[in-house]
Amino acid sequence: MTMNYLLALDQGTTSSRAIAFDRRGRVAALAQQEFTQHFPKPGWVEHDAQEIWSTQLGVARECLRMLAEQRGTARSSIRIRAIGITNQRETTVLWERATGRPLAPAIVWQDRRTTARCEALRRAGKAGFIQRKTGLVPDAYFSGTKLEWLLDQVPGARARAEAGELAFGTVDSWLIWNLTGGQVHATDASNASRTLLMNIHTQDWDDELLRLFNIPRAVLPSIVPSSGVLGETQPGLLGAPIPIAGVAGDQQAATFGQACFTPGMAKNTYGTGCFMLMNTGSVAVASRNRLLTTIGWQGPAEEGGRRTAYCLEGSVFMAGATIQWLRDSLQIIERAADVEALAASVADTGDVFLVPAFAGLGAPDWDGRARGTLVGLTRGTTRAHIARAALEAIALQSADLFGAMTRDAGIALTELRVDGGASRNDLLMQMQADFLGVPVVRPRVTETTALGVAYLAGLAVGLWADGAAIAKQWSVDRRFEPRLTEPARRAQLTRWREAVARSTCWAPP
Repeated sequence: MTMNYLLALDQGTTSSRAIAFDRRGRVAALAQQEFTQHFPKPGWVEHDAQEIWSTQLGVARECLRMLAEQRGTARSSIRIRAIGITNQRETTVLWERATGRPLAPAIVWQDRRTTARCEALRRAGKAGFIQRKTGLVPDAYFSGTKLEWLLDQVPGARARAEAGELAFGTVDSWLIWNLTGGQVHATDASNASRTLLMNIHTQDWDDELLRLFNIPRAVLPSIVPSSGVLGETQPGLLGAPIPIAGVAGDQQAATFGQACFTPGMAKNTYGTGCFMLMNTGSVAVASRNRLLTTIGWQGPAEEGGRRTAYCLEGSVFMAGATIQWLRDSLQIIERAADVEALAASVADTGDVFLVPAFAGLGAPDWDGRARGTLVGLTRGTTRAHIARAALEAIALQSADLFGAMTRDAGIALTELRVDGGASRNDLLMQMQADFLGVPVVRPRVTETTALGVAYLAGLAVGLWADGAAIAKQWSVDRRFEPRLTEPARRAQLTRWREAVARSTCWAPP
């Protein structure tokens, strides 16, 4: 009997994963491999694009092998109906069309090397112009200034890009190119909306933005829907040609996987960073509280245009990465999972606050020169207090986003759906509910990033009829109710903002 699965390629900041889902949205097999993080200068973060590709292909093959082994059957009896790709967003790759060779290391979304360029754009009065077109703010987080930097700094790159010899892409484009043997150079609308180069209202690359950043159109990928067949894998890679039918940036994919299909529904993903998105429907809501307006996902073309869902988004740069810092740099824990027990061994932080601005501050502060700060230390401070302060920092940063999102939306959000690796930390989720003052809801399947892009691919090949069929598969694992009194909650948020103020504008120009 032939078994039908969807294969999600989940290319993250620190690892490449492949997850096979069955038709009920259940994980059938999972393979994961970490890859190297490079920090060549303070504030610089790079990846080897070839290593991204090799690890992603490796885990995809391993996942298929695991499926066949579980079923005690030949690989040929397992049918992969479609592949979905979800990826770390904003990370920028520039490669040769003729050879597929990257011209330079990939510049990671966390990288701050173009902070001065973004500050110059703000001083020149371009912030409003950029936000009206893109929904974004001038910040080194996004791809546009990263690509501009590569074209300026790699010898001969700009002339070669103008001649059509080079290709730019975020990680989804890089994987699509390699999976199709260089036949398809494309990105989906959700990833394109993170580049500073796409007009989210016309849903196309914008000539005025391209002139502002001096980007030749010839280097850009085509923009395709998030759900729709865009090409096939080369037969030799995974044993047979497989349709690539779903593509979305990781946070938009997670929002889809959480079945946040109704305007006003919100989710928060706890990964390397924290990313909170709220569905605003067909309306691109302009933020008044320094959040981002972004394309959530885009359906296939229909009469009158494409179905597009917009989102408000707030980004925290350091979440799980803060726990990695405790493990790798401070070495106060051996494994990331150890942080929960260590933090729970003390009743509170002893008024210690950690502001993990190691890569600057994201929304709503947007301070590229902020740096990590640990305040309130006394002789009585232990590693347990620091561990608890690290968990609280993740929840408090997210509480800042939640407050800004509530003000922008003009409605009181009644719950927050959560996912990502750190959402399995019960202490962190209880902290989150306490600092928000609303319930935090964790689903049974927390692999919602991969699940979301599997759903997008499955819709394209007819495994599900619509979002309603998908929403029926979403179910609750645990609901965390807030326990803090309102005065205590407000006092903690106020104290947190005092700590944040001490971290701002620290790095010199």
